[in-house]
Amino acid sequence: MLTRIKIKMILVLITLLSLNGCLTSSSSYYVLSLPSQPTQTFASKNRVIGVEKIIIPGYLYKREIAVAKTSNQITLLSNAVWGEDLDAGLTNRLISFLQKKFNQPSVYAYPWGVARQPSVKVTVVVTRFIAQGDNVYLDANWEVINLRTQKRKARLFSTSVATTGSDANSIVNSMNKAFDQLEEKIALDVNRF
Repeated sequence: MLTRIKIKMILVLITLLSLNGCLTSSSSYYVLSLPSQPTQTFASKNRVIGVEKIIIPGYLYKREIAVAKTSNQITLLSNAVWGEDLDAGLTNRLISFLQKKFNQPSVYAYPWGVARQPSVKVTVVVTRFIAQGDNVYLDANWEVINLRTQKRKARLFSTSVATTGSDANSIVNSMNKAFDQLEEKIALDVNRF
């Protein structure tokens, strides 16, 4: 009797493990951390730029890609998983973009423990970044601060980018395009400081 129970438990365990393997191996992984190539660059001003970790909405901390069904309801796409933590990935992407845009390596995550302090600090808060219907919506605000003069510039940003479909690949491509626009706008303000 005890042997039959053990055999049944082992069979159930094997079945569950094989199903779990099927579920996890069929997912596609997506990233937004690959920086875009700037269309134009600015002259380097030999300054140090600090970029604080980008703040994102709670639904972007989920591993599955979220899609808005209505203004109050989201669903998570099955088999479409973020391959990175989006707050860290988007921050690294912005840092890399600013390095390319200003042709200078002195753009870092802020705060950091080095002797040379930044002259400009960038703070970004993403308040909405989601697909709904045929568009991806990105709403954000940012502040650029000259830490030497304490001069500040705060802006609001809102864009929508059409998607070519409702699949994860189309949605992520549109999210990339929307973030491209945000990066360019932030770079313009950083250039003024």
